[in-house]
Amino acid sequence: MDGFNWTSTSVNVTGASSKLHRNYTYNNSSETQAPMPFGVVTAVIYPIVFVVGFLGNTLVIYVVVRYAKMKTVTNMYILNLALADELYILGIPFLGTNSALSYWPFGDFFCKVYMTADAMSQFSSTFCLTVMSIDRYLAVVYPIRSSKWRKPKVAKVFNGMVWVVAFLIVLPVTIYSHVQENFDTCNVTWPDPTDLWSIVFILYTSILGFFGPLLVISLCYLIIVIKVRSAGVRAGLTKRRRSERKVTRMVVVIVLVFVLCWLPFFTANLVNLVYIIPETNSNATVYFFLVILTYVNSCANPILYGFLSDNFKQSFQKVLCSYKPNGVSTTDQMRGRQTATKAVQMEVVDCRDAEPFTSKTVVNGQ
Repeated sequence: MDGFNWTSTSVNVTGASSKLHRNYTYNNSSETQAPMPFGVVTAVIYPIVFVVGFLGNTLVIYVVVRYAKMKTVTNMYILNLALADELYILGIPFLGTNSALSYWPFGDFFCKVYMTADAMSQFSSTFCLTVMSIDRYLAVVYPIRSSKWRKPKVAKVFNGMVWVVAFLIVLPVTIYSHVQENFDTCNVTWPDPTDLWSIVFILYTSILGFFGPLLVISLCYLIIVIKVRSAGVRAGLTKRRRSERKVTRMVVVIVLVFVLCWLPFFTANLVNLVYIIPETNSNATVYFFLVILTYVNSCANPILYGFLSDNFKQSFQKVLCSYKPNGVSTTDQMRGRQTATKAVQMEVVDCRDAEPFTSKTVVNGQ
């Protein structure tokens, strides 16, 4: 085996960059297809990531749609982010099947659908985080003037625009993806000159899909930090400002986790344009885990919402009907009801009509 071709256009290219993990192939196209590495590891990690990510993001989508008090401006963007994460996670069964069989069994049409959906989900996640950061900037720096624009209905419009822009950006993926005859795998094949197309597309998607938005996000939070520090000197924290800070802190953590999970992947692709990374099994192992990290990000977001937002935490508890070992439900404890003796059997709580909050109120659409 000569090694894995990290830059060949026979390697799958998706919306974020060249997804080199999808189809490792020999440099010589006349050779048979190289087996996907780490079969056992893949068989263990991918199902875990899929189940956790799918159930977590489904829960986020449900509580935002189900409960009226969850329909705030920030939560509308979180809903859109959960949809993008869900779509990205749904690609794992196709990826796993392709890895196990060493060929694409779903046909040319589903190849285009899969590649387009995978690419759109990556761009939509990045754009959604960018819009959320801009929203935080407006809420903190211009709280009064922005209040008339910062409405859930307006957030829904921006969410729709995110998907439209993402689709337009990934149109090259839709056009040039198909099942390749040489390798019998779902992939992107660029027209001549293939090398130039590949390099331009990687730069194009890296700038528009990660580094450009990251610059905008960084500027937003730099201004927010300056604003918060100057405001803190002039006056103490009001209830409104404490609420703003808490929401902003949650969004900042979500953005930081996203950057930590995706930056190594994009950096590896850009480095590979300047310096061809040696095609060794150890390097392939590193890249494999870089890709796994991008999927882990989609699993981590619902967990972050539960830890960083009391509203999400209470909503999750309502849906899951969590119980304490002594038989008293978490919902009953939050409402202040206590039993005199331990229950012999666990009480069943009807969650269907329960509201996800006790005393929390929504401040200015937050």
